[in-house]
Amino acid sequence: MMTTTLRPTEPLQRATDGALSRRFQVCVNSRPVGTLHLATDPVFGPAVASIDALHIDEPDRRRGRGTVGALAAEEVARGWGCGRIEITVPADGPALRMVTSLGYTVRNTGMAKDLGPDAPALPPGSTGRAMTGDDYDAWYRTAVAKYARDWAERGVPVDQAEAKARRDHETLLPRGAHTPDMLLSVLEHENTPVGTLWLALQRERAFVYDVEADPAYRGRGHGRSLMLLAEAQAVAAGRRRVALNVFAGNTPAERLYDSLGYVPTSYSLFKPLL
Repeated sequence: MMTTTLRPTEPLQRATDGALSRRFQVCVNSRPVGTLHLATDPVFGPAVASIDALHIDEPDRRRGRGTVGALAAEEVARGWGCGRIEITVPADGPALRMVTSLGYTVRNTGMAKDLGPDAPALPPGSTGRAMTGDDYDAWYRTAVAKYARDWAERGVPVDQAEAKARRDHETLLPRGAHTPDMLLSVLEHENTPVGTLWLALQRERAFVYDVEADPAYRGRGHGRSLMLLAEAQAVAAGRRRVALNVFAGNTPAERLYDSLGYVPTSYSLFKPLL
């Protein structure tokens, strides 16, 4: 009879803010076959656990070792008092199938697109410009509220979702519209503002944090124009890859990104611990 267990390889790590972390060996009948790292979530705090790494050695893959290891991690998380557990898995490989079979739900998908050397052109009549101070103030309030709703609609308690939305925006935009390497833009069509874009210039890529067509002008192709603007800004800044996250269930956005050539790179999932 084969028995899969977790064997700690370090003492339980406790941070001053209450965060927990521990590394384990995944063992079959006491024989090490892989590793697992479990921690409480750096954003949501000690109430949420995260499987930060789960690796099974090649000779022992496709034998259910990872599945049992993940289930054992859930038991450890329950012992820590966590009410939810999260994991991010690559888009390729069997990990997505494994975790969905364990009851995890996809919250968002990471997508990316490699760019050529030439910036795409915007449709006739459409142009992008930097946000003004008034633009930024109005956008910021709306963006924080929308981001919190997106998380709350996907299983995160409202107070945690609102705290995360405020913290993420404050952390990423400490100087507002003047934060270095953050491009905050307004898309105009025939001199009328029709959408907004938040693009970050990271070391080897650009990342779309927020893209939003004005509700009064949706269904007219402005979402596509905003993404073309993001790609043009990335190329102009010397980046040859654009990445983004799309929340599960946002079918129009998923279809848009797919039509523009973006492909899934990772999936982030969660599971309540009853």
